[in-house]
Amino acid sequence: MRATKETVEPPIPPAPGAEQYPSLALANSVIALPGGQFVDQLGTAAAANEWLVERDLAPVDAGMREMCAAQLRALREQIRSLFDSRVAALPALPAALNAVNDALTRVPTAPLLQWDEKGGPYRAAPHPTTEIVDHALATLAADAADLLTSPDAERLTACGSPPCNRYLLRHGRRHWCSTRCGDRARAARAYARRTQPPTD
Repeated sequence: MRATKETVEPPIPPAPGAEQYPSLALANSVIALPGGQFVDQLGTAAAANEWLVERDLAPVDAGMREMCAAQLRALREQIRSLFDSRVAALPALPAALNAVNDALTRVPTAPLLQWDEKGGPYRAAPHPTTEIVDHALATLAADAADLLTSPDAERLTACGSPPCNRYLLRHGRRHWCSTRCGDRARAARAYARRTQPPTD
């Protein structure tokens, strides 16, 4: 990556399927732009915290640290690898499978038993920042596993407009993540037709 920006102007709408599958939104949280530019929506701890809050995966005051944001970015790369494998009909990399399975098993599936001296036993999920992040990672990993094993996996594809690196759930023949990418692909095809040498 040659350059990174923190914001996109104008904002890029979510790719089809990203609102239904948070793991798809996670995979698309690093966006390739023309000219070798990239936007990383998880580029800082504050940005990662905001991204999680927008998806109800963390409270506003979670106090995300860089180590936690780095874990989120690492899971993103492993999910992108699994999506790449699925789209290309290739075997998944063992490291990607291990990373997703590790995130899935990192947190308990039920609230833990707690004990209050005055009130006695109760059940609650603990929420220090690291456990908030672990829960978010587990939720995103489970969502990726659900997507990859659902009928929707047949519609998972990469955006067909270079240099875009986003994924989407295809609707009909649409292979673009946004109108912007569709316009760019159509313009590139029109340019190629105009500049093609005549055939005898």
